[in-house]
Amino acid sequence: MSSQKYASLRYTALRFGLLVASFAVVWVLCYLRAIPLGANGSNFVWMILLALIISAPLSWVLLRKQRDAMAVQVAERVERTRERLQANAGQEDRA
Repeated sequence: MSSQKYASLRYTALRFGLLVASFAVVWVLCYLRAIPLGANGSNFVWMILLALIISAPLSWVLLRKQRDAMAVQVAERVERTRERLQANAGQEDRA
């Protein structure tokens, strides 16, 4: 249970780190003029969008284990909530 206790936080942090790393790579490539800069001062927005596009498939492949652990954590939480709601509904029926 302890390895999955922070699964959502771990996945989110790793996903954010991958986005930051992708942004750093895009920034370096823009700085070196290896990829075109955005038009009319939109360089920062262009770099963020490109980093998002790059990090999405990378996270799909690289963070599969963390995403699966997070899915288990969310499913367990939903099941506990469902059980509590059913128990509360059963108590209301008796009252």
